[in-house]
Formats: sequence, structure tokens, C-alpha cells
Amino acid sequence: MKPKPTDRQAQLIAAVQQRFGPRSAITEPQEVEPWLTDWRGRVRGQAAAILAPAKTEEVAAMVGLAAEHQVPLVPQGGNTSMVAGATPPEDGSAMILSLRRMNALRSISAEANLAVVEAGMILAHLHERAAELGRRFPLTLGARGSCTIGGLIATNAGGTQVLRFGTMRSLVAGVEAVLPDGSIHDGLTALKKDNRGYSLDHLLVGSEGTLGVITAAALKLVPAVAARAVAWAGLADPQSALDLLRTMQGQSDIVEGFEIVPGDSLELVLKHIPGTRNPLAGKHRWHVLVEATSPDASEPPGAKLEAMLGEALQAGLVEDAAIASSEAQAEAFWRIRDSISEAERASGGSIAHDISVPVAAMPRFMTAAAAELERAFPGVEPSAFGHLGDGNVHFHVRAKDHDPAAITRLVHDLVTAAGGSISAEHGIGQMKLDELERLAPPGRIATLKAIKRALDPQGLMNPGKLVR
Repeated sequence: MKPKPTDRQAQLIAAVQQRFGPRSAITEPQEVEPWLTDWRGRVRGQAAAILAPAKTEEVAAMVGLAAEHQVPLVPQGGNTSMVAGATPPEDGSAMILSLRRMNALRSISAEANLAVVEAGMILAHLHERAAELGRRFPLTLGARGSCTIGGLIATNAGGTQVLRFGTMRSLVAGVEAVLPDGSIHDGLTALKKDNRGYSLDHLLVGSEGTLGVITAAALKLVPAVAARAVAWAGLADPQSALDLLRTMQGQSDIVEGFEIVPGDSLELVLKHIPGTRNPLAGKHRWHVLVEATSPDASEPPGAKLEAMLGEALQAGLVEDAAIASSEAQAEAFWRIRDSISEAERASGGSIAHDISVPVAAMPRFMTAAAAELERAFPGVEPSAFGHLGDGNVHFHVRAKDHDPAAITRLVHDLVTAAGGSISAEHGIGQMKLDELERLAPPGRIATLKAIKRALDPQGLMNPGKLVR
């Protein structure tokens, strides 16, 4: 049942509608309903309305009115957060501020390799617009057809191209945002040098909507891929995989993607995902998916990738390897990697952990942490896969009848002991808030809270996320 607006909320809704029209504050339950539940369907909130600005000045006015009426706001784009970071509170105390109407490409330049994009633009649409000019925005992930630029910046998203191009923070050249008092920060000029004190742009990247509302960004583009080669290799262990990556990186800069897949995850995909096939003839304990690219069609990367894999076979780093002979086969290789979570759900589900440790420590961590979990919780099946070269893997545990909270606690303890992070690319949101407070150094928590209080003294921006 939809909550009745409080007096302050009703006043805010009336003020917004009077100033910007009836569709600027959506109150119809059937229109609000789809945006109350998180991406995974695990957390549900309530909201009396969705505020829907069409331009930055409207965002500023709405945020200012919310501050005046002391109504908390939850910024929301595609609502694809994996940690319920864009879900309103259960008590209905906050209203959603949707950026979905602000989806314009303000400008794009192949010469400057920059695109100025509004926060509500869907990632896949940016990919399409950049491709029209022979450029690309080098960040992609599974939710690219739904996630928005503002949300990607607010969570400092990663993806499969971080190895070469870095996270969202590395790809943001400037940010436009509305601060909690309704003022506008305009950093879109994309200055290469600017030493006027603290970087508000970098502070807003990864802030999860707790310090302001990102309305637009200047984003870095790179030349489009003219040719690519994709390979699948079987090997003995994660250390061999990292040694292979280091060897390849020492010989060339063509490697853009490098994903590690354990043998048991491959078997799950082959069992539960129709149309998938093992890229190799035999069985191997571990596998890697390698993508090499070139911006020059006259210099395709296939021959170089084949030569590097041949040397790795001779050196014993790789047990077997296959290079995709067509785009269809390349996509089939990637489909295996991208279907692991789906296959786990089909087999009964798993407890997912998005973690990172120092890159050099990751191979040992993957095997040692799995062994520790198996000792502590007999019968569980740990499976770590993903971005080995970034020091970030998705550490999933098929838990049988064990307590998921206890398993997660142990995984996070092991990550922290290894000097790592309990959130590599998904953020904290509300799902990891307790664990962050339990494990982060006191000085870090105190600093996060001090920044939050300084910029948002009323605590109105995305309450209950990242910091309390």
C-alpha cells in the first residue's frame, strides 16, 4: 500500500508541480512502483513520489526545495545497483529523484576525444553515438542496456576493460552536479591542469549520490576497435594465469580483456546454458579468456596473440589454447564468461562477493580463501572468477545449507586480512553498510562521515547509503 505523503512531502510535491508542471512530480502508484525495488529484487522501499527534472536547472531547484522542506532524496538512474544503492528507504521518508529524462548527448568530438553526456543517458546509447564517429567509450558491463552514465559515475563502475582503461574515475574528464544546497558545480571544461584545491569531481565519483546529484559529465573517448582477437586457454592454477598476463603485457599492449574462469564454473555453464560449448577439447582446472584489440585494421592482433600463446605453451604456462576463428566464435567465448552467474542461479544460487586484493596476491588468495571456506563450512563450493588483472574477482560461494551471513563475514575477514576491499566495483549502498563499518579503519569511517556532514549537513542526499 502506497504511503501517504507527510506534510513536508506534500508541500514539496505541490511546489515542484506548480513550478514545473504535473509530470515533474509523479505520484501515481503504478508509475512509482517499478522503481521501489532493487535490481536483484532483494530490497524494497517506499516513496510518495518520483521527482523527474528535465534539465540541470530543474534539478537544482528541486534539490533546493527539498532542502527547504527537509525531504530526503534518492538519486536514481537505471536502478541497476547491485547493492540497493538507488532504492528508497522502507519507511517512505525519502522521495526518488529520477535523472532518466536527462538523457541528452550535449556534444561529442572525435578530435578532442570527449563526449559531454547527461546523467540519464543509457550506456549502450553512448556506445552507439561514439561508434558513429569512429570512437568508443571504453567501459562496458552486463547492464549496459539499462544502466545510466550518472549511476556509473556515482558508483565508480568497472567492467571488463578496466585492465587497459581503468575504472569510471579514469574516464571522467569533468563533472556537472547539483550539491545538497541546490547550488550547481560545473566542472565540464575538462581541464588537464587545475590546482584550485580539493577535486570536487573526484569526490563525487564513487560517492553513491550521498554528496550531490550528478547531472552531466565530460567523458574520455578512444579510437574504435578496428580488429580484435579472442582466445581461450586452459591452465593449471591462478598463478599461471597471472604469469601469462604479465608475460603478455611485457611483450605488447594489445591485451584489453583478461578474465579468469575456474573449471567448475565452466562446467556449470555447459550444463545449464543451452548452446554453449567447451572451447577446448580437454578438461582443465582453470581457464582464461583473453581479448586483444587494435585501432588499426592493417595491424590485426590475431597473429601477435597467437605467437604469445604459442610461447606460453612452450614455457608450460598454458596447457592448451584456442583462438576464435570468427566473430561468432569470439562472442561464444564471451558468452561463457558472461553466463556464469546465470548458470549458478540455475544450479541453486550462490552468495556473491565483489572483492579485490593486491593483484600480485590474488592467485594465492583465490585458492587459500576457497580452502579456508571449505574447512569452515563443509560442503560449500567456492568459485572465484573475473578480472584477475585488476585484482578484482567475483568470489561466489554455493552455500548448501550454511548461513549466508556467516559465509560473507568470513570472506570479508579474509579479504581485509589480505589488505583488500569488500567492494571492488559495485559500491557499498545499503547492502554492505554494516560490513564497511565493521571492517574499515576507524579513521576512514570518520573521514567519510565528516565529508558527508560538511557537504550535506541535513543528511538529505541518499540517506542510509555508504555512510550513516
